[in-house]
Amino acid sequence: MTSRKQQLLQRHRQRKRFFLLAAVLLLAALAIFVAWWLLPVLLLCAWVAHEAWFADHLFYSPQEDYQYAFPAGTARQSVTLSDGRVQLSAPLAAGETLLIELHLRSTVLGRCLDPHVVLGDDRQDFERGVRGRRYLNLSGQAAALASGQLSICGRFCRLPATATLYVLDNPDYAQRRMMIIAPHADDAELAAFGLYSGAALAAEAGQGAQLSIVTLTQGEIEADRYRCLGLDAAAAARLKGRLRTWDSLAVPLWGGVPQSRCVHLGYYCLQLPAMLAEPERPWPSRESGEADVRSARAHNPFPLPADADGLPCGNNLLADLVALLEQFRPEVVVMPHPELDPHADHVAGAQALLQAVERSSWKPEIGLLYANHLHDNDRWPMGPAGQGIALPPALAPLPPDALWSPCLSDAVQLDKAMALAMQHDLQGRLPFKKRLRRAIQKRLAARQWPASGENEFFRKAVRRHELFWVRRLDRPRLAAPRHVRVGIADSPPAASV
Repeated sequence: MTSRKQQLLQRHRQRKRFFLLAAVLLLAALAIFVAWWLLPVLLLCAWVAHEAWFADHLFYSPQEDYQYAFPAGTARQSVTLSDGRVQLSAPLAAGETLLIELHLRSTVLGRCLDPHVVLGDDRQDFERGVRGRRYLNLSGQAAALASGQLSICGRFCRLPATATLYVLDNPDYAQRRMMIIAPHADDAELAAFGLYSGAALAAEAGQGAQLSIVTLTQGEIEADRYRCLGLDAAAAARLKGRLRTWDSLAVPLWGGVPQSRCVHLGYYCLQLPAMLAEPERPWPSRESGEADVRSARAHNPFPLPADADGLPCGNNLLADLVALLEQFRPEVVVMPHPELDPHADHVAGAQALLQAVERSSWKPEIGLLYANHLHDNDRWPMGPAGQGIALPPALAPLPPDALWSPCLSDAVQLDKAMALAMQHDLQGRLPFKKRLRRAIQKRLAARQWPASGENEFFRKAVRRHELFWVRRLDRPRLAAPRHVRVGIADSPPAASV
């Protein structure tokens, strides 16, 4: 987490403690003046209500508007939401990514049950108590929309009479030479398994270009669960780093990417920001005691600049990325969104890649940006697995990038879930408290979780859409604002993956 997210979480907990104290005092007064046995009963009821309806980490008001701007020239038209259908006011423009901007308003029940909009056979969820501008993702339903047969219905929320449809037209980037930048093992799968498995299949059939996957760090920290094997903290971190390094090279094969197209750089978790800030200085692992990245590079398909001395420093990171750009010559780079994804390694990884592009003789044209984490909403994408991805909260303007939202078939979604199940960091049971909370929410708040895995990413990442912001890398652009309400990492990191 960044320090901003820590501050938001601290403020959230302070408010929760205040309300808890007030509730305890009120219940104590009732117990004194009514009956003492009411106190434990009411406390239990209050705790169950908290776990069911008030345990989400939502650090903004659900009544605030999302703020999105799209590139100049984006096709748009007014649509009518009447008789349970989306009715166009003009012929549908060409384009595969369809977004509807509308004003949602929660019903009374929508404060206890998740408000959602049903679009044909899709469902997209929003914050409880929502009352503001939101964006639905209609990608994959163009035929039904064009024919006037796309049904729409609000559950626990009210739809407006009119809305605005945006149509964004993109080429199939899976047909172009592509490099995926993953700060940690599993980031490529979480964000882009559908994209890269489709690209790999097309390349194998001779209908697409080659792609490569580059993982920056070992992801070795927070290895306490490996200490049950009789290891001390450093040995557990080393084991976790080895396992996640293996994941980054082996799991892509499930999606059709051979190991010869996968590279692991072996730098250390949560050290990327410091490496860029002081590029001459080595930054060893915080937990494993290691300071030589060559231990993680034994299976790389070719040598890289940092192999000479193995130092985990910023200069070596940038030299490695330059060498990879010139080796693989990608036209498209898939990378973390530097303004929207707040994870410190994700922000620094994106910054390192952009610096490497400036130094390299090879210049990719397009950046496809992804967000595996958010500042202010830990549940996005909201709703059950297998459903669509609405746009994430953005409470201050982001750069006006285009969006691309390719669709995943049921078979690809299942393969993606299995790819996540192979990742060691997403395995294991949840703590008892979280499992109990899920049981309460399932019965009282009608929430659902998939059978494929207990980690929250099995719900969030396995969807009918993947979502990328499309940014030109071969053109100069103004820097994005640094201090916005959501989505901008504005300070160095202080927590873990």
